[in-house]
Amino acid sequence: MLRSNFERGSTRWAVRRSQWCAMGMREEDFDKPKIAVVNSSSTLSVCYIHLDDVSREVQNAIRAHGGLPFEIRTTAPSDFVTSAGLKARYILPSRDLIVNDIEVMVEGACLDGMLLLGSCDKTTPAHLMAAARLNIPSIVVPCGYQLGGQCGGREIDIEEVYKAVGTVATGRMSVDELESWTKVAIRGPGVCAGLATANSMHIMAEAVGMSLPGTTPIRAGSPKLFAVARQAGARIVQLVAEDLRPRKILTPAALRNAIRIAIAMGASVNVVRHLAAIATEAELYLDVVGLFEELGRNIPQLTQIKPNGPDRIEDLEAAGGTQALQVRLRERLELDTFTVSGRKLEELLEQPIRIDEVVVRTLDRPFRPEPGLVILRGNLAPDGAIMKISAVPGALREFEGPAKVFEDEDAAIQELAKGRIGAGDVVVLRMMGPVGGPGTVFACSLMAALVGAGLGDRTAVVTDGELSGLNRGITVGQVMPEAACGGPLAVVSDGETIRIDLSARRIDLKVDDIEARLKSWSPPQRELKPGWLAIYSEMVQPIQDGAVLGRRKRLAMVS
Repeated sequence: MLRSNFERGSTRWAVRRSQWCAMGMREEDFDKPKIAVVNSSSTLSVCYIHLDDVSREVQNAIRAHGGLPFEIRTTAPSDFVTSAGLKARYILPSRDLIVNDIEVMVEGACLDGMLLLGSCDKTTPAHLMAAARLNIPSIVVPCGYQLGGQCGGREIDIEEVYKAVGTVATGRMSVDELESWTKVAIRGPGVCAGLATANSMHIMAEAVGMSLPGTTPIRAGSPKLFAVARQAGARIVQLVAEDLRPRKILTPAALRNAIRIAIAMGASVNVVRHLAAIATEAELYLDVVGLFEELGRNIPQLTQIKPNGPDRIEDLEAAGGTQALQVRLRERLELDTFTVSGRKLEELLEQPIRIDEVVVRTLDRPFRPEPGLVILRGNLAPDGAIMKISAVPGALREFEGPAKVFEDEDAAIQELAKGRIGAGDVVVLRMMGPVGGPGTVFACSLMAALVGAGLGDRTAVVTDGELSGLNRGITVGQVMPEAACGGPLAVVSDGETIRIDLSARRIDLKVDDIEARLKSWSPPQRELKPGWLAIYSEMVQPIQDGAVLGRRKRLAMVS
């Protein structure tokens, strides 16, 4: 019996039936599987403007296959639009707001399944987290990437615009020229072109088995996307009948497989915290940071999608996408894992697929012999920090320089414009993590500005704040513990030497008294205005657990 079908004559049955009759629902629909179509459509950002069209296709398919769809709306955060307020402090907390929004609407109504339309950075991880938490039959439909344009014979996309701010700040480009780029950088709906966080998480949804096989990455607004939407609408009704639930799919093995894919393609650094959050919501208690460290020891970089190299996200789709990476990594993957297709990964990988070897290399002929994402440890990051070495220019192995410490990104960008940040410096951006913000504060604009200023391979950035998957250069992010929680980043002083050693996977402050400093350190006092960020600051958990909300007892982590 479906949980949405209440006992005839009960209060719940009577009052809901009254509402639905008033809405014009047919008698024969009342007992059908009731499916939430989670739609974060918004006209505030290009990431979401096509989702209503996708939702209609999904709903029609659900009806055609014996289900009853109900559209559920959630908040729609955009990293490039809703980041404007309070220096982007709302961005990471929006992920968990979506999770709880879905719980309220779907659990409150006792619906039978969910079909979740993923788009910008925080929606897809939120959807996977909600599926893991609620554990009702669910499918995530990643709704695709945007295309870039051209200006003056040069290909321009949002990454180029992003980097150009630094070029303007240093006087190497005019504001008028940048303005002309903004007019052509985005052609069509969808998420940022390139292997930024949104596309990385779309791929992760398929890699963990929660999206239909062969559907990521995918161009927004394309006929293929609408075909996938129809397939997902049909499949979710079957999934409810089969009672195939997320926690049968989101197993430790599935998470490990996704981590291997992320490492091989040099995904956004933000996938680490999001996969950790998904694992936490699924009550797996995996040491995701440790798994990136362990599994990365024998996985090389197999793609070079922007910002990691010259290939574009549409090239990856044409080359075979996520399935191509799974085929290449087959001997390293755990194949006895289920997907929302109802088939195991081993069976799926037996199907023939055409792979463009120019874009997706083999294990014995990689673009780099080392992983795209690595974990650094040392006295600055005892719990780890993340570096996307696939986006580091050249053959850099070591970097050492004096610290320039900021607790405000705008101040650092102003110093850059004045020429006070230069080659050899290590810029520290701290007190910008989930607790310190509260909500992670953007630290990614400085890195983009450094690249635009020609300093991307000559200046390092070390931060506990929010980075972008579009960032390239010598960037160490998600330093753990964060400064506001008493992490060593809190006691770094201007001029002290920081050393980054990629071969040894270390990041260290060259002093001997860090522990003594931390004993006498105390977090700054602050008064937060009542609102969502104040609630978030009271509830957010450590970033190594994914910065989820709650008061969970920290269990021993396992690999």
